[in-house]
Amino acid sequence: MLITDLPVNHTIITRLQDKGFTELTDVQEQTILPALLGKDIMASSKTGSGKTLAFLVPIVHRLLTQKALSKQDPRVIILAPTRELAKQVFSEAKWLCQKKNLATTLVVGGDNYNDQTKALRRNPHIIVGTPGRIADHLEDKSFFINGLEMLVFDEADRMLDLGFAKALTLINQLADHRKRQTMLFSATLDHIELNHLLDRLLKSPVRVAIGNANAQHTEITQSLYFADGPDHKDAMLANQLQQLEYNQAIVFTATRDDAERIATAMAELVPGRTFRALRGDYAQSKRSLTMNDFGRGQFDVLVTTDVASRGLDLSKVGLVINYDLPKQPEEYIHRIGRTGRAGNKGTAVSFVGKRDWQTYTLLTQQLSYDIAPQPHPELPATFSGKKPKVAKPKAKSGSGKAKAANEKAKSNKPAKRVRAMQGEDIGDMPMRRKATPSQELLDSDDSEE
Repeated sequence: MLITDLPVNHTIITRLQDKGFTELTDVQEQTILPALLGKDIMASSKTGSGKTLAFLVPIVHRLLTQKALSKQDPRVIILAPTRELAKQVFSEAKWLCQKKNLATTLVVGGDNYNDQTKALRRNPHIIVGTPGRIADHLEDKSFFINGLEMLVFDEADRMLDLGFAKALTLINQLADHRKRQTMLFSATLDHIELNHLLDRLLKSPVRVAIGNANAQHTEITQSLYFADGPDHKDAMLANQLQQLEYNQAIVFTATRDDAERIATAMAELVPGRTFRALRGDYAQSKRSLTMNDFGRGQFDVLVTTDVASRGLDLSKVGLVINYDLPKQPEEYIHRIGRTGRAGNKGTAVSFVGKRDWQTYTLLTQQLSYDIAPQPHPELPATFSGKKPKVAKPKAKSGSGKAKAANEKAKSNKPAKRVRAMQGEDIGDMPMRRKATPSQELLDSDDSEE
């Protein structure tokens, strides 16, 4: 479906065309039309499918064409699991609302709370933020959402995984009225905790499922190599960063310390490329600066933990390397989804060592396609995988006569008496039987009398 065929305000179409959009993606086509009719939406699709515009277009159209339910309350709240994703959604919302007299505000943890309170009291039309910080402001009565018109849950499964269930329930309850429209997007709808909340969040939703989130991404070439340990992984990482073609790359690690170490080491081993680390414990200002610089192409390779694995739309990223496989197999999908976006080709390389083998095994069970690690052509590893443990067969029991004879022999053995009062030391405190006078001593005492 063409952008020009959308029954939305003409200023929205003009804005999309200015950015080069001509056709809708599958999730956009199946989501925008029922959302324009005021239907609740429950959608799932693979990463990089254009979910953000799928909810922003009907939001902006409604704000431009319908009268507000309340003059003071915000009209739309968009919830995202991480500060980085919330900032990206906020950026796109601000871009789409430009020159339309629509105010947007970002409310995330790590930013100044008092400044956020002042911004909320200026009655913005759209609030984008993380559930925890928005719930805090609601409890402190920084703003009210009795007249909220649209509530969007982006990456709902991830928000629940991060422990935001209580905050989501609070926000839903404070804006629970019949005129509210809700749109929920998730990488998967096969999420136990999410299914428990769906009936409370949505009213007769339109279900949209685009493909299988675990299906193979045709735009991403995936390779897995056996690895021996950190030194071997460092050598393979330097090799891949030097030989593969890419504009920008993201290297995912399991620990914060490794992110710093690898960024420093690769800066020496890979000349001509610039590196920077991103850790979850950085101050919000430093995290924002790093992501903004990476988005503007100020450096080539971002070395990070899973803080950058979801939702971020970085069109110049052509290579993703999993230095360590993620603990949760579903995070693998989101990691490699940072490349191959919007129809571009991408490459994903993963190193599989002994510590990664369990995750790899779970990953093969979850994916709907086969991926198998291979020895690196130039730097082969001695590790080649672990063989599945084979349960030892139980020893066959003997014949009935032999069994009866064994039981009889056992019964003839004298029972071994447990002498609990031997006075042996136990632990650090000795426990001994109380000494009693011997019979000879007693006899001698009687004779003296």
